[in-house]
Amino acid sequence: MAFEVEIKPENLAYGKTPVLTDNPMHFCPGCSHGTIHKIIAEVIGEMGLQERAVGLSPVGCSVLAYNYIDIDWVQAAHGRAAAAATAMKRLNPDKLIFTYQGDGDLAAIGTGETIHACNRGENIAIIYVNNAIYGMTGGQMAPTTLTGMKTVTTPDGRDPKLHGYPFAVSSMLAHLDGVCYITRQSVHTPANVRKAKKAIRKAFENSMAGRGLSFVEMVATCNSGWKMTPTEANKWMETHMFPVYPLGDIKG
Repeated sequence: MAFEVEIKPENLAYGKTPVLTDNPMHFCPGCSHGTIHKIIAEVIGEMGLQERAVGLSPVGCSVLAYNYIDIDWVQAAHGRAAAAATAMKRLNPDKLIFTYQGDGDLAAIGTGETIHACNRGENIAIIYVNNAIYGMTGGQMAPTTLTGMKTVTTPDGRDPKLHGYPFAVSSMLAHLDGVCYITRQSVHTPANVRKAKKAIRKAFENSMAGRGLSFVEMVATCNSGWKMTPTEANKWMETHMFPVYPLGDIKG
């Protein structure tokens, strides 16, 4: 005899945090952004900071974060999120202020704002998603694109003699005294999701405790821009991205 069991949300061992909205996400299937959004929302909820959190998202795939994480959001101009976050945190020291930025934003037009916010030790957290490509605009070369990596603007592969070398932002920022915590994580496996969530929690705790700036880099996939299936993109990331951008704590 078959039995039908009514499954109610309150009976589930693991449910969706109320900090996430019910809006369907626009990200491509297999994209890392959706998972990162989810764990950010979970940490905010678990810390009881939903009413005190303000996120800043600039131009790029992160621009619609306000549609999915139910907190206050400000859209900053391209690359200027760290500068805007500096003002917001200084005016509202009791609030959690964090930026959510991609490598085409933070590692390119936003390099100056990022470096100086880190050097000053602003009490903010920066979530930096590095997928080595400009994902939203068609897959052009980014500052983080790997040597030899093919993109729309480097069809023969990135050539250091023409384009320079991949920009390891986290490694550079580790030399600045104002940065209290730097880590590089990923969300391609359940174990890595747990580590990434723990890192975000630590960054937010540092911000609220006034310890200085925390920088969480997420090495991510862009299967659409890389022209791969989600499974292929994860394997490619492990083989090619992690040797250049190794996972783990860098400082603090």
